[in-house]
Amino acid sequence: MEYLSLVLFVAVCLVLLTGYPVAFALAGTSLIFAFLGSFLGVFDTAFMHALPSRIFGIMNNQTLLAVPLFVFMGVVLEKSKIAEELLISISQLFSRFRGGLAIAVVIVGALLAASTGIVGATVVTMGLLSLPAMLKQKYNPSIACGSICAVGTLGQIIPPSIALVLLGDVISNAFQQSQLDMGIFSPETVSVGDLFVGAIVPGILLVVLYLVYLLAVAWFKPEYLPAFDSKEKVKLGQLIKAVVPPILLIIIVLGSILAGFATPTEAAAIGAFGALILALAKGALNIKMLTAANKATLTCTCMVFLILIGASVFSLVFRGLGGEELIESVFESLPGGVFTAMLLVMVILFLLGFILDFIEITFVVVPIVAPVLLSMGLDPVWLGIMIAINLQTSFLTPPFGFALFYLRGVADKAIKTTQIYKGVVPFIIIQLFVLVALAIWPELATWLPSVVYADGF
Repeated sequence: MEYLSLVLFVAVCLVLLTGYPVAFALAGTSLIFAFLGSFLGVFDTAFMHALPSRIFGIMNNQTLLAVPLFVFMGVVLEKSKIAEELLISISQLFSRFRGGLAIAVVIVGALLAASTGIVGATVVTMGLLSLPAMLKQKYNPSIACGSICAVGTLGQIIPPSIALVLLGDVISNAFQQSQLDMGIFSPETVSVGDLFVGAIVPGILLVVLYLVYLLAVAWFKPEYLPAFDSKEKVKLGQLIKAVVPPILLIIIVLGSILAGFATPTEAAAIGAFGALILALAKGALNIKMLTAANKATLTCTCMVFLILIGASVFSLVFRGLGGEELIESVFESLPGGVFTAMLLVMVILFLLGFILDFIEITFVVVPIVAPVLLSMGLDPVWLGIMIAINLQTSFLTPPFGFALFYLRGVADKAIKTTQIYKGVVPFIIIQLFVLVALAIWPELATWLPSVVYADGF
């Protein structure tokens, strides 16, 4: 019966594939296995006594308050058309250069990723706004689609990212648990802010490599990314009005965290309030827009917190069935030690990224493997960034990458699915390169936090 915990994990994944609501799939399947384990005498129902305190802890978690605030910030920027004007203005600025429109897509995509942090929202927005313009300008369809999908996944790694908020909270709990398991009763802490700072260098590196690739294609294959011959001039005032406010807002949000003036939750509140001010200044703030933004925020927040509650039920049952001890024994018996264990986890997470989204993996899988890996001496910030980029790559990889499905849903029917698949391959290689570079040089993720937080975690 020692493998009943693994059967629970497989059963949860299978139920999730049916499309049943994630929170109920997690909690329901786990409760069935809890009853089964109790009947077989391998599960102590006393584990379930901890559930009320866990739910209270979730509802009282100040860090998770950043989720609805960052979601609201991104939705307001989208609904008020601020993001759309940003794309149009930068596109006009660069479109006269060979490959300029693709460069504009990467720059704006990175900014949208920083403001929304949601892969689907960024891919759909960029697909609807920029793909028709790129095709009209005679861009190679594969490169056009590949660049849109790639920049859409930047929402996983570029702060302030909702994915990093959720992952940071899970990594923080796992780090404390791993220290307690090692007998350290005054554990160090790691925060969402640490992950934000740690993600800056890898995020910038990805954007730079995307740009280098597109510039290389424009130089060696000019017919793939032609220049746009237009007599229309970009108005400086219009450009400043469209570009400066959202960029300034993102700088204020990130700057307040880096300078230590605000926690990620407080910075999220600043971002949400700033987005409202920008919408008001643009004349787009009205009851209809606010209603739509509030509804979208409420829907996303409820989904996240319900999944988190369901994941708490799963983790309690999984632990009660001896799952953590089993995982730890498996990892310790692997040849190659921590390297093999980390490689195995990365491969599993990559494959799970084909069938589960980031929230499900963060709340279900990471709490299982992270404490064991951290107990083996891995840096928590480095581990969090590695997981984020790994899943970012998974969401971009054919044939099951979520970003591909999002773009397929909004792209013109004349675009072949094989063209989308072909277009993302170079960007997948770039992401794998960054992942390997992080594995070789962990300082890419850990150096900046050590400078910003000079006193340690």
